[in-house]
Amino acid sequence: MQKSKLEKNGFTLIEIIIVVVILSIAALLAIPMLGNSGDIQVRAAGDMIAADLEYAKGMAVSRQKPYTVVFSDSAESYSIKDANGTVITHPVNGKPYSVNFTTDSRISQVNISSLVDFGGTSQVEFDSVGKPVNGGGKIFLAGGGKTVTVSVDAVTGYISVSN
Repeated sequence: MQKSKLEKNGFTLIEIIIVVVILSIAALLAIPMLGNSGDIQVRAAGDMIAADLEYAKGMAVSRQKPYTVVFSDSAESYSIKDANGTVITHPVNGKPYSVNFTTDSRISQVNISSLVDFGGTSQVEFDSVGKPVNGGGKIFLAGGGKTVTVSVDAVTGYISVSN
């Protein structure tokens, strides 16, 4: 079968426009996902610290004993300690409940600021009702050009994460 003079191989203008529109939409959806990994890590670290503070507060309330979260900005780490000052065991992995930012690849681009302050100390102790003994305070995290603040309210022990 022969093709007529008007029939040619190729794409029509409409087909090309449709493909360009589809590719443009796909590109617009992908661009936000290409964020800086440091930005993502600093937010994840803030959420992780908030969860660990909540865990320590919950342990203090449920066991009716003080639990303390001790931060070390020089070592870029923190740990949860019981009333005896002993680092508790992590409930999931069975290891000491310590988090080191430099050795954990999920948060290795994050730094704990030297401005960690809970009543003049770099630790927050929760009493048997979940209130911070030495007053509220803040932990400042930085990474990838982004900063996150984890706050503990002095009266209620409410923990929040903000940019």
